[in-house]
This record gives sequence, C-alpha cells and structure tokens, in this order.
Amino acid sequence: MAVKKQFWENPYLTEIEAKVTSVSGDIVTLDRTIAYAFSGGQQSDSGTIGGYEIIEAKKEGKEILYKVDQNHCLKENNDVLVKIDWEKRYKIMRLHFAAELVLELVYQEFDRPEKIGANITSEKARLDFHWKGNISHIFPVLEDRIKSLICSDLSIVSAFEDEESERRYWEIENFAKVACGGTHIRKTGEIGSISLKRSNLGGGKERIEIYLNQQ
Repeated sequence: MAVKKQFWENPYLTEIEAKVTSVSGDIVTLDRTIAYAFSGGQQSDSGTIGGYEIIEAKKEGKEILYKVDQNHCLKENNDVLVKIDWEKRYKIMRLHFAAELVLELVYQEFDRPEKIGANITSEKARLDFHWKGNISHIFPVLEDRIKSLICSDLSIVSAFEDEESERRYWEIENFAKVACGGTHIRKTGEIGSISLKRSNLGGGKERIEIYLNQQ
C-alpha cells in the first residue's frame, strides 16, 4: 500500500505522527508523510523522521523512500514523528506557484513556446524555453499581470484529477487549470513581491529566474 501523502491534503502541516512500514539499511518507508520528495522539478523537503535527518527523499512509483543516517535505530512498525523545515517548504511553495503563474502567462500571452526545463528550490525558481531573442523583453507584460494576480489574492484549488493514478491539478477560476503534483499555497497573495531575471543559455535557449523579494 502506497504512503499516504498528506502534503497534498494539507501542505501547511509541519509535523505528523506516522508508522514505519519498512526498513532496508538506511532506507525507510512510512504509512503517511508530509515530507515531499523531488518531483516535477520541485526540491525535496528537509526534515526528520523519528529525530533522524532526512538525507534524501526519492519517489519510486507511488512510494517515497527516505534515506536517513545509517546509524539509525528505526524498526518496522515504530511510531515516529515526521517534521519538516517549514521555512524552506513555504519558500518553495511560494516560488513554485510564482513559477506556475509565470509559465501560464507566457503560454497565454506568447503563443505557448516550448518549455525545456524547470526547477524550484527555496532560493529561486527557474523556467527554460526555446526562445528567439531576449526573453527579458516580455518581462514588463509578465510583471504587470503577475502583480495583478497577486494583489487580487485569488483562491487556488488543488485537487485530484484522478486519485488512483495520483494525477493532480491546480485551478484559479477564470484564469487556468493546470496539471501539477506539487505543494501549493491557498491564495495568490501569499506569493508576495517577486523579481524576474533573464539568463541566456545559448543556442536559442532562454531562462527566466524567479526570486522572492524580502518583505
């Protein structure tokens, strides 16, 4: 039975009681979790399981494998407290959704260019495109639209498209509905102020970097 991913049900949870379902060396699995594993370009959470640091979180099918200190004392059926680094998670959530808005606006305003890469960490988000010319020329349009979306503090719905296959989406009414399995904020206003930066990757490839401004 796959781990119950409570980071989808409530991405604002910072700790949860769970049961260890398997132990193989330094790899453990749980019956439920709030610690996200790298997927779709979104960085894994940092945190602890039963007091042991999560060194790596890896998604394998519907399961999540957590690597902890090899000197751990965890055993199958142990009850453990799972904690995450909330400051890191919340920055990731805000940057993730800022990137979602930027991507959707690029698609809506500029004839759906090909996205060739994406990555979201707690420090910045990035989106890579096949693009002719300097992509920063479209920043004024993006910044104006994003500012409006953030100031409007719109509600964000995150739910299953198909629960069995764990396909999820986010939706903002009258704006967009997009497939995505990341952890999402509830309102656009939570993003706060952001900055966009251009990076030229060469060979007709352009990058948009997204940063949270200090509040």
